[in-house]
Amino acid sequence: MGPSLNDIVISSGEPEKPAENITYMDASLYKAAAIGKIEEFNNYRRPELESLKTPNHDNVLHVNLSDFIEQILFKCPSLLRQTNAKGQTPLHVAARNGHSAIVKLLIKSRAKATDEDLKKLGMDQLNAVREMLRNTDQESNTALHVAARYGHVEVVQELLEFENPDFPYFFNRNQETPLHIAARRINWTALHAAAMAGDVGTLKATKIIVENKGDMTKETDENGHTPLHYAAHLGQDSVVEELLKWDLLAAYVGDKEWEMTPLLMAARKGHGQIVTKILSSCPGCCEKVDKRGWITFSFCGVKEQIMELLKDITNEEVAEKPVRPIPSITISADRLEKER
Repeated sequence: MGPSLNDIVISSGEPEKPAENITYMDASLYKAAAIGKIEEFNNYRRPELESLKTPNHDNVLHVNLSDFIEQILFKCPSLLRQTNAKGQTPLHVAARNGHSAIVKLLIKSRAKATDEDLKKLGMDQLNAVREMLRNTDQESNTALHVAARYGHVEVVQELLEFENPDFPYFFNRNQETPLHIAARRINWTALHAAAMAGDVGTLKATKIIVENKGDMTKETDENGHTPLHYAAHLGQDSVVEELLKWDLLAAYVGDKEWEMTPLLMAARKGHGQIVTKILSSCPGCCEKVDKRGWITFSFCGVKEQIMELLKDITNEEVAEKPVRPIPSITISADRLEKER
């Protein structure tokens, strides 16, 4: 069984691209795609699935992004790279709707990998995935731009996991990077965005901003975080140093949820150099506690204290028998934070 309608040749609207063959889905076929009824597509071959579109040039993946996509992509992998009339790939659609699990599934399909393989992709696989991540729509938005605009944090994290950390993200037609878009959503200033960027231009951008608008150092986002909070949390040594040069009082600002200062955030993440820099510039910070009563030592020393206690318990004997033999273990900072 083939397509139920005659092929119609429609121009894509871009003169550099050749016309493509499109077969419009009828109502029953569109409904089958929308509810993921794979049986309706079992007799369709790859060329027929490639040409099957809505008037907006959506293919079956654009219509329905669910587990159904694995079966469709097995039959026709090229659907993953097809764009609709707005230049959007299925990845753009998944990013817009906040489907982090589907985003991961699309990435897995592009890499031709299993879930386990995603942690150790070869360069060819990684390049194929990155090519898909960098596809832009007619407004020059990548999927990351879209996820940032709609505030889908999990999708953003999923997309960033496979991108080159040094990749300079595109400006869209509105001259926005994904970082600019995210900054507007959560009330960031330009200085927040600079402190978060983590690339070679971060320090230069920070200097320019504070030289022109030094009062931004104390401005907070919706969570009460200053630029110094973010720089300390992310381990941005040079940015922390630059911000402290302009405003030492920013080191004493606590956030909304836990009243954590930048010093406490750096200690929690184990950024020893930043802890030292803040303390050398603002020694009084060590007296600041969060809502739980935790001080800098609480974060810096808790792991070492526990390990010493375990060692003492292991070495103690009663009647020449160890009290509680404990094998050598490693306790992660994340585990301690959860258990605490």
